[in-house]
Amino acid sequence: MHDCAAPPVGPLPGVIAAAPSFGAARRFAGGAGRCAPVAALLLALLLGACASGPRTGGGDGPPSDPPRGLERTPDAVPRIEPLRSGGPNKPYRVLGRDYTPEARDVPMREQGLASWYGRKFHGRRTANGEVYDMYAMTAAHKTMPLPSYARLRNPSNGAEIVVRVNDRGPFVQGRVIDLSYAAARKLGVDGVAPVEVERLTFDAIRTGDWRRPAPVAPGDAAPGGAVAAAPMTAPPPPTARTQAPVSVPSPSAAPAAAMVQRAGEPTASADTYGFWVQLGAFRERGGAEEFQQRVSADLGWLAPLMAVFSDAPLFRLQAGPYASLDDARGAAERVREALRLVPVIVERR
Repeated sequence: MHDCAAPPVGPLPGVIAAAPSFGAARRFAGGAGRCAPVAALLLALLLGACASGPRTGGGDGPPSDPPRGLERTPDAVPRIEPLRSGGPNKPYRVLGRDYTPEARDVPMREQGLASWYGRKFHGRRTANGEVYDMYAMTAAHKTMPLPSYARLRNPSNGAEIVVRVNDRGPFVQGRVIDLSYAAARKLGVDGVAPVEVERLTFDAIRTGDWRRPAPVAPGDAAPGGAVAAAPMTAPPPPTARTQAPVSVPSPSAAPAAAMVQRAGEPTASADTYGFWVQLGAFRERGGAEEFQQRVSADLGWLAPLMAVFSDAPLFRLQAGPYASLDDARGAAERVREALRLVPVIVERR
């Protein structure tokens, strides 16, 4: 268990404050008798480090020589693991605040800031007694039952990962989850970043409902500008159907229910001009076509508008074209509500 892994949001992304092990701080606080004043002083000094400035050589940070390809680290594979009311799931107190972890298999969803922790805690014990591996797809949460599996989405780039939650933290206002170094790299979190967190229940794991098409990692996306598109409450119906799939760059970044992007090089033909709603990007055509079938089964109104676009090395599933941005926004909002994913609106002209 640890108490913080990154400084408050500021102009220096990727800077992480030095932080003591929460377990070590608790052991200091456990002194008694004549040692109590010294223990209290040591505890104050240790916990005070969480508010310190940028890390130094003795603080937390990335590994000196990280292995290549961390962005392609496989997600954690959810499995049903028993929960118990005691141990890592019993109530605890940190920095003057009481926390009561959930010990039942219940759905949990929240939005907030994600941070990460690295080499300082590498090899140390987590809250549930496991050894922290900064190259594994794990995370820390203040109240999620341990162990749990959670899906995280970074709305600024569309990246999505699945992690195993086996630790407690972060104890910094506004932050909801601490990621391992590898998980942060894969999700595109350099310092702190807003994320959406969803705990995977036993039913979702048992039935396989937790599975979704893997979105493209941030490093795989083509460059391009993006601006937020506000959702519509009463979406209009689609207006046209595509005839010929073309190459389209993927979005770069913008937190919103949907994003709008203009292709840098106009390669579309006249019958594909307009706005398109991208539902996903895949490294294999089979994955895109499989997801297309699943969406068609759930959203019959969208089925005749979908097409798989080849943009080597990616295959993009998109729906359109729509005559106006408002039409595309409406369709994107309907897709978001029905499928719980963040579509991307692409303009072709």
